[in-house]
Amino acid sequence: MDLFGCRRPRLISVQLPVAIIIIIHTLTLQQVVVDLAKRFISKVISRKSAAINCYFSAVVFALLALFVCHPTFAQVDRCSRDIPHLSANERITYKAYYNWKFIWLRAADILFTSNDTSYNNVPAHHFLAEGRSLKEYDLFFKVRDRFESIVAKEGFRPLYFIRDTYEGGYKAFNKYIYNYTGSSLYMETQTSERPFRIDIKPIKTCTFDVLSAIHYCRGLDFSSHSKGDIIPFAIAIDNEVFELYIRYQGRERLELRDGRIYNTVKFSVKLVEGTVFKGGEDMVVWASDDPGHVPIMVEAKILIGSVKAILSTAENLAFPLLFEKK
Repeated sequence: MDLFGCRRPRLISVQLPVAIIIIIHTLTLQQVVVDLAKRFISKVISRKSAAINCYFSAVVFALLALFVCHPTFAQVDRCSRDIPHLSANERITYKAYYNWKFIWLRAADILFTSNDTSYNNVPAHHFLAEGRSLKEYDLFFKVRDRFESIVAKEGFRPLYFIRDTYEGGYKAFNKYIYNYTGSSLYMETQTSERPFRIDIKPIKTCTFDVLSAIHYCRGLDFSSHSKGDIIPFAIAIDNEVFELYIRYQGRERLELRDGRIYNTVKFSVKLVEGTVFKGGEDMVVWASDDPGHVPIMVEAKILIGSVKAILSTAENLAFPLLFEKK
Protein backbone atom coordinates (compact mmCIF):
# COMPACT_ATOMS: atom_id res chain seq x y z
CA MET A 1 0.00 0.00 0.00
CA ASP A 2 1.40 3.42 -0.91
CA LEU A 3 0.54 7.01 0.03
CA PHE A 4 -2.33 7.12 -2.44
CA GLY A 5 -4.01 3.95 -1.16
CA CYS A 6 -2.92 1.76 -4.09
CA ARG A 7 -2.48 -1.93 -3.55
CA ARG A 8 0.58 -3.85 -4.67
CA PRO A 9 0.25 -5.01 -8.31
CA ARG A 10 0.16 -8.55 -9.55
CA LEU A 11 2.65 -9.65 -12.20
CA ILE A 12 0.05 -9.41 -14.96
CA SER A 13 -0.23 -5.65 -14.42
CA VAL A 14 3.27 -5.14 -15.80
CA GLN A 15 2.17 -6.65 -19.10
CA LEU A 16 0.14 -3.57 -20.10
CA PRO A 17 3.07 -1.24 -20.91
CA VAL A 18 4.95 -4.13 -22.55
CA ALA A 19 1.98 -4.85 -24.81
CA ILE A 20 1.71 -1.17 -25.73
CA ILE A 21 5.39 -1.21 -26.75
CA ILE A 22 4.76 -4.23 -28.99
CA ILE A 23 1.75 -2.54 -30.56
CA ILE A 24 3.78 0.62 -31.21
CA HIS A 25 6.49 -1.32 -33.04
CA THR A 26 4.08 -3.31 -35.18
CA LEU A 27 1.63 -0.59 -36.26
CA THR A 28 2.22 2.73 -37.98
CA LEU A 29 -1.03 4.63 -37.67
CA GLN A 30 -1.26 6.34 -34.31
CA GLN A 31 -5.06 6.19 -34.15
CA VAL A 32 -4.99 2.44 -34.74
CA VAL A 33 -2.40 2.13 -31.98
CA VAL A 34 -4.60 4.03 -29.57
CA ASP A 35 -7.68 1.96 -30.45
CA LEU A 36 -5.85 -1.33 -30.00
CA ALA A 37 -4.23 -0.15 -26.79
CA LYS A 38 -7.67 0.72 -25.41
CA ARG A 39 -8.94 -2.76 -26.28
CA PHE A 40 -5.96 -4.34 -24.59
CA ILE A 41 -6.45 -2.23 -21.49
CA SER A 42 -10.05 -3.42 -21.34
CA LYS A 43 -8.92 -7.06 -21.45
CA VAL A 44 -6.31 -6.54 -18.76
CA ILE A 45 -8.74 -4.65 -16.56
CA SER A 46 -11.31 -7.41 -16.96
CA ARG A 47 -8.70 -9.73 -15.41
CA LYS A 48 -8.68 -7.49 -12.32
CA SER A 49 -5.25 -5.94 -12.68
CA ALA A 50 -4.74 -4.01 -9.43
CA ALA A 51 -1.92 -1.86 -10.79
CA ILE A 52 -4.00 -0.60 -13.72
CA ASN A 53 -6.70 0.34 -11.23
CA CYS A 54 -4.10 2.43 -9.49
CA TYR A 55 -3.01 4.11 -12.75
CA PHE A 56 -6.53 5.47 -13.19
CA SER A 57 -6.99 6.46 -9.55
CA ALA A 58 -3.50 7.96 -9.45
CA VAL A 59 -4.48 10.38 -12.21
CA VAL A 60 -7.41 11.58 -10.13
CA PHE A 61 -5.49 11.71 -6.89
CA ALA A 62 -2.45 13.35 -8.47
CA LEU A 63 -4.56 16.35 -9.37
CA LEU A 64 -6.04 16.49 -5.89
CA ALA A 65 -2.55 16.48 -4.40
CA LEU A 66 -1.06 18.97 -6.82
CA PHE A 67 -1.05 22.04 -4.61
CA VAL A 68 -0.62 20.58 -1.14
CA CYS A 69 1.83 22.96 0.49
CA HIS A 70 2.09 25.38 3.32
CA PRO A 71 4.74 27.34 5.24
CA THR A 72 6.52 25.90 8.26
CA PHE A 73 4.33 25.24 11.28
CA ALA A 74 5.90 28.05 13.32
CA GLN A 75 4.69 30.66 10.87
CA VAL A 76 1.11 30.77 12.16
CA ASP A 77 0.39 34.22 10.75
CA ARG A 78 1.01 32.97 7.21
CA CYS A 79 -1.52 30.16 7.64
CA SER A 80 -4.41 32.30 8.84
CA ARG A 81 -5.14 34.45 5.82
CA ASP A 82 -7.71 35.47 3.28
CA ILE A 83 -7.62 33.62 -0.03
CA PRO A 84 -7.94 36.18 -2.86
CA HIS A 85 -8.55 33.76 -5.71
CA LEU A 86 -11.88 32.41 -4.48
CA SER A 87 -15.15 33.36 -6.14
CA ALA A 88 -18.62 31.94 -5.69
CA ASN A 89 -19.55 29.08 -8.00
CA GLU A 90 -16.06 28.52 -9.39
CA ARG A 91 -16.04 25.47 -11.67
CA ILE A 92 -12.89 23.92 -13.18
CA THR A 93 -12.65 20.67 -15.16
CA TYR A 94 -9.71 18.52 -16.21
CA LYS A 95 -9.09 15.63 -18.57
CA ALA A 96 -6.86 12.90 -17.18
CA TYR A 97 -4.55 10.76 -19.31
CA TYR A 98 -2.14 7.88 -19.18
CA ASN A 99 0.86 8.80 -21.33
CA TRP A 100 3.70 6.66 -22.71
CA LYS A 101 5.84 8.07 -25.54
CA PHE A 102 3.32 9.27 -28.15
CA ILE A 103 0.48 7.18 -26.73
CA TRP A 104 -2.15 9.23 -24.92
CA LEU A 105 -5.02 7.29 -23.38
CA ARG A 106 -7.71 9.46 -21.84
CA ALA A 107 -8.80 7.81 -18.61
CA ALA A 108 -11.03 10.10 -16.58
CA ASP A 109 -12.71 13.47 -16.14
CA ILE A 110 -12.19 15.56 -12.99
CA LEU A 111 -14.37 18.38 -11.65
CA PHE A 112 -13.56 21.00 -9.00
CA THR A 113 -16.17 23.41 -7.62
CA SER A 114 -16.28 25.96 -4.79
CA ASN A 115 -19.32 27.56 -3.15
CA ASP A 116 -20.30 29.44 -0.01
CA THR A 117 -21.86 27.59 2.93
CA SER A 118 -21.94 27.54 6.73
CA TYR A 119 -20.81 24.89 9.21
CA ASN A 120 -22.07 25.01 12.79
CA ASN A 121 -23.08 28.61 12.09
CA VAL A 122 -19.57 29.48 10.88
CA PRO A 123 -19.36 31.11 7.40
CA ALA A 124 -17.35 28.73 5.27
CA HIS A 125 -16.21 27.63 1.83
CA HIS A 126 -17.48 24.34 0.43
CA PHE A 127 -15.00 22.65 -1.90
CA LEU A 128 -15.92 19.63 -4.02
CA ALA A 129 -13.85 17.40 -6.31
CA GLU A 130 -15.18 14.50 -8.35
CA GLY A 131 -13.31 12.04 -10.54
CA ARG A 132 -15.09 9.72 -12.99
CA SER A 133 -13.71 7.14 -15.38
CA LEU A 134 -14.91 7.39 -18.98
CA LYS A 135 -18.02 5.39 -19.84
CA GLU A 136 -16.15 3.01 -22.13
CA TYR A 137 -14.10 1.84 -19.13
CA ASP A 138 -16.97 1.55 -16.65
CA LEU A 139 -17.85 -2.02 -17.61
CA PHE A 140 -14.33 -3.20 -16.78
CA PHE A 141 -13.09 -0.66 -14.26
CA LYS A 142 -15.39 1.96 -12.80
CA VAL A 143 -14.11 5.03 -10.94
CA ARG A 144 -16.40 7.27 -8.89
CA ASP A 145 -14.33 9.44 -6.56
CA ARG A 146 -15.81 12.23 -4.45
CA PHE A 147 -13.98 14.58 -2.07
CA GLU A 148 -15.59 17.37 -0.02
CA SER A 149 -13.96 19.93 2.26
CA ILE A 150 -15.48 22.68 4.41
CA VAL A 151 -13.13 25.50 5.41
CA ALA A 152 -13.85 28.49 7.65
CA LYS A 153 -13.65 31.78 5.76
CA GLU A 154 -12.03 33.51 8.71
CA GLY A 155 -8.46 32.30 8.95
CA PHE A 156 -9.03 29.66 6.24
CA ARG A 157 -9.04 26.77 8.73
CA PRO A 158 -10.26 23.33 7.60
CA LEU A 159 -13.31 22.17 9.56
CA TYR A 160 -14.61 19.01 7.91
CA PHE A 161 -13.55 16.62 5.15
CA ILE A 162 -15.10 13.60 3.41
CA ARG A 163 -13.52 11.18 0.94
CA ASP A 164 -15.81 8.56 -0.62
CA THR A 165 -14.17 6.66 -3.48
CA TYR A 166 -14.96 3.62 -5.61
CA GLU A 167 -12.20 2.39 -7.90
CA GLY A 168 -12.69 -0.89 -9.73
CA GLY A 169 -14.43 -2.52 -6.78
CA TYR A 170 -12.03 -1.03 -4.22
CA LYS A 171 -13.83 1.30 -1.80
CA ALA A 172 -12.29 3.86 0.55
CA PHE A 173 -13.92 6.22 3.01
CA ASN A 174 -12.38 8.98 5.15
CA LYS A 175 -14.04 11.53 7.42
CA TYR A 176 -12.09 14.21 9.29
CA ILE A 177 -13.35 16.65 11.90
CA TYR A 178 -10.91 19.33 13.05
CA ASN A 179 -10.86 20.31 16.75
CA TYR A 180 -8.75 23.44 17.17
CA THR A 181 -9.59 23.81 20.86
CA GLY A 182 -8.03 20.44 21.56
CA SER A 183 -5.50 20.62 18.69
CA SER A 184 -6.69 17.25 17.43
CA LEU A 185 -8.00 15.66 14.25
CA TYR A 186 -10.82 13.10 14.50
CA MET A 187 -10.40 10.55 11.68
CA GLU A 188 -12.76 7.82 10.50
CA THR A 189 -11.33 5.45 7.88
CA GLN A 190 -12.52 2.31 6.14
CA THR A 191 -11.55 0.49 2.93
CA SER A 192 -12.42 -2.75 1.18
CA GLU A 193 -9.32 -4.27 2.77
CA ARG A 194 -9.31 -2.60 6.19
CA PRO A 195 -12.16 -2.50 8.72
CA PHE A 196 -13.69 0.69 10.07
CA ARG A 197 -11.50 2.46 12.59
CA ILE A 198 -11.38 5.73 14.49
CA ASP A 199 -8.17 7.62 15.20
CA ILE A 200 -7.52 10.92 16.93
CA LYS A 201 -4.29 12.55 15.83
CA PRO A 202 -2.58 15.64 17.24
CA ILE A 203 -2.39 18.40 14.66
CA LYS A 204 -0.36 21.54 14.34
CA THR A 205 -1.32 24.80 12.70
CA CYS A 206 -1.70 24.53 8.93
CA THR A 207 -2.55 20.85 8.67
CA PHE A 208 -4.78 20.49 5.62
CA ASP A 209 -6.78 17.90 3.75
CA VAL A 210 -6.13 17.64 0.01
CA LEU A 211 -8.83 20.09 -1.07
CA SER A 212 -8.21 22.84 1.46
CA ALA A 213 -4.48 22.57 0.69
CA ILE A 214 -5.12 23.12 -3.01
CA HIS A 215 -7.02 26.33 -2.42
CA TYR A 216 -4.69 27.59 0.30
CA CYS A 217 -1.71 27.30 -2.00
CA ARG A 218 -3.49 28.88 -4.92
CA GLY A 219 -3.47 32.00 -2.77
CA LEU A 220 0.28 31.98 -2.08
CA ASP A 221 2.50 34.78 -3.38
CA PHE A 222 5.16 32.93 -5.34
CA SER A 223 7.02 36.18 -6.05
CA SER A 224 8.42 35.90 -2.53
CA HIS A 225 10.17 32.63 -3.39
CA SER A 226 13.35 31.97 -5.37
CA LYS A 227 13.98 29.07 -7.73
CA GLY A 228 14.94 25.99 -5.72
CA ASP A 229 13.17 27.07 -2.52
CA ILE A 230 11.66 24.20 -0.54
CA ILE A 231 8.26 24.73 1.12
CA PRO A 232 7.22 22.06 3.66
CA PHE A 233 3.62 20.90 3.93
CA ALA A 234 1.46 18.50 5.93
CA ILE A 235 -1.53 16.61 4.64
CA ALA A 236 -3.98 14.15 6.16
CA ILE A 237 -4.49 10.98 4.09
CA ASP A 238 -6.29 7.89 5.35
CA ASN A 239 -5.52 7.73 9.09
CA GLU A 240 -2.13 9.44 8.96
CA VAL A 241 -0.68 12.94 8.66
CA PHE A 242 2.26 13.13 6.24
CA GLU A 243 4.92 15.82 6.11
CA LEU A 244 6.34 16.34 2.61
CA TYR A 245 7.45 19.37 0.60
CA ILE A 246 7.33 21.15 -2.73
CA ARG A 247 10.28 22.71 -4.56
CA TYR A 248 9.63 25.95 -6.45
CA GLN A 249 11.04 25.66 -10.00
CA GLY A 250 10.45 29.21 -11.23
CA ARG A 251 8.35 30.49 -14.13
CA GLU A 252 7.84 28.79 -17.49
CA ARG A 253 5.79 29.18 -20.67
CA LEU A 254 3.74 26.02 -21.09
CA GLU A 255 2.38 24.94 -24.47
CA LEU A 256 -0.39 22.35 -24.48
CA ARG A 257 -1.10 19.87 -27.26
CA ASP A 258 -4.06 21.94 -28.51
CA GLY A 259 -1.84 24.99 -29.06
CA ARG A 260 -2.74 26.96 -25.91
CA ILE A 261 0.27 28.70 -24.37
CA TYR A 262 0.19 29.83 -20.72
CA ASN A 263 2.59 31.77 -18.53
CA THR A 264 2.96 29.54 -15.47
CA VAL A 265 4.67 29.05 -12.15
CA LYS A 266 6.22 25.59 -11.89
CA PHE A 267 7.13 23.38 -8.96
CA SER A 268 7.80 19.74 -8.13
CA VAL A 269 6.19 17.76 -5.32
CA LYS A 270 7.92 15.26 -3.05
CA LEU A 271 6.08 11.91 -3.21
CA VAL A 272 6.21 8.81 -1.06
CA GLU A 273 7.54 5.74 -2.85
CA GLY A 274 4.96 3.03 -3.45
CA THR A 275 3.61 0.60 -6.04
CA VAL A 276 2.69 3.32 -8.55
CA PHE A 277 4.92 6.31 -7.76
CA LYS A 278 8.70 6.07 -7.73
CA GLY A 279 9.11 8.48 -4.86
CA GLY A 280 11.26 11.60 -4.99
CA GLU A 281 10.19 14.77 -6.76
CA ASP A 282 8.31 12.98 -9.53
CA MET A 283 5.19 15.15 -9.63
CA VAL A 284 5.38 18.47 -11.50
CA VAL A 285 2.73 21.19 -11.45
CA TRP A 286 2.24 24.15 -13.80
CA ALA A 287 -0.18 26.82 -12.51
CA SER A 288 -1.26 30.07 -14.13
CA ASP A 289 1.08 32.96 -13.32
CA ASP A 290 -1.62 35.25 -11.94
CA PRO A 291 -3.23 35.77 -8.51
CA GLY A 292 -5.65 32.89 -9.16
CA HIS A 293 -2.92 30.26 -9.77
CA VAL A 294 -5.26 27.92 -11.62
CA PRO A 295 -3.52 24.55 -12.16
CA ILE A 296 -2.98 24.15 -15.92
CA MET A 297 -1.24 20.77 -16.01
CA VAL A 298 -0.04 18.16 -13.54
CA GLU A 299 2.31 15.35 -14.51
CA ALA A 300 3.33 12.49 -12.24
CA LYS A 301 5.79 9.81 -13.28
CA ILE A 302 4.77 6.27 -12.44
CA LEU A 303 6.73 3.04 -12.77
CA ILE A 304 6.21 3.02 -16.55
CA GLY A 305 5.05 6.18 -18.30
CA SER A 306 3.21 9.00 -16.58
CA VAL A 307 -0.23 10.24 -15.67
CA LYS A 308 -1.34 13.74 -16.61
CA ALA A 309 -4.23 16.01 -15.77
CA ILE A 310 -4.77 18.91 -18.21
CA LEU A 311 -7.08 21.88 -17.80
CA SER A 312 -10.22 21.59 -19.91
CA THR A 313 -12.62 24.37 -18.80
CA ALA A 314 -12.67 27.12 -16.16
CA GLU A 315 -15.75 29.16 -15.23
CA ASN A 316 -16.54 31.96 -12.76
CA LEU A 317 -12.91 32.66 -11.86
CA ALA A 318 -11.99 35.63 -9.68
CA PHE A 319 -9.18 36.49 -12.14
CA PRO A 320 -9.32 36.03 -15.93
CA LEU A 321 -7.33 33.08 -17.22
CA LEU A 322 -5.17 34.37 -20.08
CA PHE A 323 -3.40 32.34 -22.75
CA GLU A 324 -2.07 32.65 -26.27
CA LYS A 325 -3.09 30.44 -29.16
CA LYS A 326 -0.36 29.07 -31.40
